Amino acid sequence: MILVLKFFGSTGVASGHPGVVKGLLGMEQTQRIGIIGGSGLGQHLLMPGDGKTVDIQTPFGPPAAPPILADWKGIPVAILARHGPGHIFNPTQIPYRANIYALKMLGCRWILASGAVGSLNENLHPRQLVLVDQAIDRTVHRVPTFFDHAAVHVDFAEPVCEKLRNIVYDSRSELTADAVVHPRGTYVCMEGPAFSTRAESRLHRSWGGDLIGMTLLPEAKLAREAEISYTSIALITDYDAWKPHAPGQAPMELMREIISHLQVASENALHLIRAALGRIWEARAEDFPSHRALELAIFSDKAKIKPESRQRLEAIWEKYFPATH
Repeated sequence: MILVLKFFGSTGVASGHPGVVKGLLGMEQTQRIGIIGGSGLGQHLLMPGDGKTVDIQTPFGPPAAPPILADWKGIPVAILARHGPGHIFNPTQIPYRANIYALKMLGCRWILASGAVGSLNENLHPRQLVLVDQAIDRTVHRVPTFFDHAAVHVDFAEPVCEKLRNIVYDSRSELTADAVVHPRGTYVCMEGPAFSTRAESRLHRSWGGDLIGMTLLPEAKLAREAEISYTSIALITDYDAWKPHAPGQAPMELMREIISHLQVASENALHLIRAALGRIWEARAEDFPSHRALELAIFSDKAKIKPESRQRLEAIWEKYFPATH
């Protein structure tokens, strides 16, 4: 089923019912948990035929793929393939702003994001999961903000929502004994799409980086600006370039090994997401710190912001403007 949405509206603030937010065009809509991952995530998380595809337009164009709206055991979710159908967008080309804005329009107040990474830490092994808690931004070609026409400075000392990260970490108890979930790690986000040189990989290790990847940023920054609670589940596939591979290992053999690591990590990540959804939904009436990220962040004189600029980002910041009659 395909639902077409071509409007821009305000998600506003939570209404009296803990499962409902004041939504698009002033209507009430269901709160949702957003899930961002690989192109096949929806197919793995949902049963065949579950959910409806949403053709949605944002002020930043369409998202990478039409989100899938579904109820997972009674919990409303919105699933988005970060790289688009068939993995067509490389990390620089991903429409990050459209992706996050679309999830905001659909009522998402939390985002569970997953992505493959290389390990920069001898103690973080392939097939294991890491709940990112810090980040180093090495991207240079991406727009990292929604606010092109205003001075808005969000607090980003903690790049993921600590409250949400802790909920996800506590959910690890429902995984099998061989599934390892690390509670924290520093993610170095590089531009790509080429992988690191060995010298770069060693440099990132010297900085205290634990993981190397290409998609955490600006995704996490935009989620913070949109007042969405965001956390990242990193799936380790290899040790990056700093650690030489086994002598004589053929490239195709190495590729099969990495794919195998990714498959195991992906399955464990899906189990972790499923386990976390119920715990997040139980806390849906609570106000997470990320849900108030713009309270002290808008430095511009609101009266000087052009009406068209204000309206363009209505879904994100409208509640911070004085009511007009």
